[in-house]
Amino acid sequence: MILTVTPNPALDLTWRVDRLVEGGTHRADAGIGRAGGKGMNVARVAHAEGAVVLAVTTSGGRVGEEFAAELGASGVPHALVPVAAETRRSIAVVDETRGDTTIINERGANPSDVEWAALLAEVVERLPSARVLVISGSLPPGAPDALLPMLIAVGRDAGVPVIADTSGPALLRAADAGAAVLKPNAAELAEATGIIDPVEGARSLIARGAKLVLLSLGADGMLAVTASDLVHARLDERLAGNPTGAGDAGVAACAVLYAEGVRDPEIILRRATAWSAAAVLMPLAGDISPRWTALEQQLRVSRPDPASFRPASSGKDSS
Repeated sequence: MILTVTPNPALDLTWRVDRLVEGGTHRADAGIGRAGGKGMNVARVAHAEGAVVLAVTTSGGRVGEEFAAELGASGVPHALVPVAAETRRSIAVVDETRGDTTIINERGANPSDVEWAALLAEVVERLPSARVLVISGSLPPGAPDALLPMLIAVGRDAGVPVIADTSGPALLRAADAGAAVLKPNAAELAEATGIIDPVEGARSLIARGAKLVLLSLGADGMLAVTASDLVHARLDERLAGNPTGAGDAGVAACAVLYAEGVRDPEIILRRATAWSAAAVLMPLAGDISPRWTALEQQLRVSRPDPASFRPASSGKDSS
């Protein structure tokens, strides 16, 4: 089983407009609401691709009721920890003409210590059945610094490898706590480590305790970095679509392979890059196109010289 934890879930709202004009008034068809947050997207993709999953997260307030109802209808196995604070919302506005997406994320509210303890207890209870633990997404403002290391520690104590996808100081804490896999994008990596070179930045996380860093590079694909290996995968063509959740699909690919016992960084990179690209082709985060198998075959995979590798783009994505 793949056990996912989403510390800061969101009700994802998506609208599509002909063209987004700054300061303008727009008309759109009814938006789509979906229970989201990065860990939820990971669980959706893995579940849709046939993996056994359980998504653990929190839910609170009237938005939380809508979140829980949509999640129940989705069929994704889940366990919700009730909290007093309102579940946050995330708004994506897709510009149909330009083919890009503008995203506004509410920051979220911090649960109480008792509520965090309940979330941790839920994870501990489910770990004996897990093959991999995924901790994915932002932490709400004011969340305890020790929360992420504690979640990683309980996974490691149970003998379960941990994949963490987070940013800022939490990314460094995840590396220090010994997460097996980290999945930042290039901008997040540079911000957290202060190192501009993506390979050096990734290897600084390896030196802290991670075994593998999957580094999203946007249109430039993805890197798999270990202490001794560097692999780059990318498509020749840039895909138009909604990049929201592309990184989450990559994490889902890694989690599925880890649960199957796969540790080869190139195999993981190929699948993660293909699933990320396939997510861009879908209108909503948490879905991937069945074209992922063809995309995987189209990938250009290389082992570049670490000293000379420079991505062409900023590496920002919506993961």
